[in-house]
Amino acid sequence: MGFKVAIIGRPNVGKSTLFNRLAGRRLALVDDTPGVTRDRRVHPAKLYDLQFDVIDTAGFEVAAAGTLQARMREQTEIAITEADLIFFMIDAKAGLVPDDRTFAEIVRKSGKPVVLVANKAEARGAQGGLLEGYELGLGEPVPVSAEHGQGLPDLRDAVVELLGEARAFEDDEEEDDDVPAISETLIGEDVADPDAEPDYDETKPMRIAVIGRPNAGKSTLINALIGEERLLTGPEAGITRDSISVDWEWRGRAMKLFDTAGMRRKAKVQEKLEKLSVADGLRAIRFAEVVIVVLDSTIPFEKQDLQLADLIIREGRALVIAFNKWDLIEHPQEALADLREKTARLLPQVRGVLAVPVSAETGRGLDKLMDAVLKAHRVWNTRVSTARLNRWLERTVAHHPPPAVAGRRLKIKYITQVKARPPGFVLSCTRPDEVPQSYVRYLVNGLRETFDIPGVPIRMSIHASENPYASKAKKRR
Repeated sequence: MGFKVAIIGRPNVGKSTLFNRLAGRRLALVDDTPGVTRDRRVHPAKLYDLQFDVIDTAGFEVAAAGTLQARMREQTEIAITEADLIFFMIDAKAGLVPDDRTFAEIVRKSGKPVVLVANKAEARGAQGGLLEGYELGLGEPVPVSAEHGQGLPDLRDAVVELLGEARAFEDDEEEDDDVPAISETLIGEDVADPDAEPDYDETKPMRIAVIGRPNAGKSTLINALIGEERLLTGPEAGITRDSISVDWEWRGRAMKLFDTAGMRRKAKVQEKLEKLSVADGLRAIRFAEVVIVVLDSTIPFEKQDLQLADLIIREGRALVIAFNKWDLIEHPQEALADLREKTARLLPQVRGVLAVPVSAETGRGLDKLMDAVLKAHRVWNTRVSTARLNRWLERTVAHHPPPAVAGRRLKIKYITQVKARPPGFVLSCTRPDEVPQSYVRYLVNGLRETFDIPGVPIRMSIHASENPYASKAKKRR
């Protein structure tokens, strides 16, 4: 296997900028505000002919025990333990500060090989800060500009010199043909053979996004699922800023979990950093296959909760609702019946959506939640043969024919499934623009019940059947 590199340093020296440069895409949020990064993020990286995993970390800060900054520092110390090599980053433009010396001592005591990276070396006056770097005793500083991509050849040579060629180039060519690129859009997969109903592939990796309002318990839920304190948590609202992906395996099935920042109402989002965090969360939804909406059971179904659920439905993702903090509910049976009634009433567009009570704090209900996720994913991949669809359509139309419009009866010819993930159908009929929405809903609900497609979006497109004599009629005119 390859090696791991952790990027360490005090806040606002450019760690996330270098992380994005090495990862080859803008994954981590970058802003002039110190302390943007809070969780540690791992991603495959490339530095010319070197391939490795890079870890982005929160800025090292001196803080009292129990504070948010102290918990961020613990995550950074875990990254140091996991890494094979450390990029200790300083700001050449600002020069050394006391914190740099303090944290350099911590890094030195770890015993890991260290490359001293002097960032912002392109700035005027950076030469003085670069020379100050020798005082840390971590070797010769490597001047780089993470923002402009300067100095990376020297950084590559420093890595090879520290690790040795055998370790640096070990297994640098990995087969990744079976791993879908994050830019692939999973919604709307074509159904190649309309008459085939292929078996559900239980071996394929699954992508799951966890979203919700601030302080609903999203990061705590992911930590409870994977069984480790991987993500930063606490009583403060809005701890998570980046969308962090975590690789995990559940009952032999590969999973990628995306933790997202809490999403408030759009009118309340004013700061630039929060806007970036929300945009990152929306991007995670588009890359996911199943989205878990975490609701606070003590204050469920706020307007923002419903808007988030509606967004997931419009994006065409499979939806699962987790009623978190269930350990705080006094009368669970009555509360659950009430919440499920509200779910059916407030989200009629995904009739049968799965809703599970959980407690991320105690671990209660997590197996049931994952069972619901797998079931929703299976339904989201539903494919129905054209023959079965048209037998159903014939019975349905005979039982409840479409209404007459302007004295003329609408004629429905046939139906076929053209998309999966989510299921999408094309209905052929005369005068498609005049089919009432109430009748379309009737057909969609019939599809749900007959073919067992609860709780996921269903797309219904209505087209006019082709008239082979239409072109000849135009010519006669």
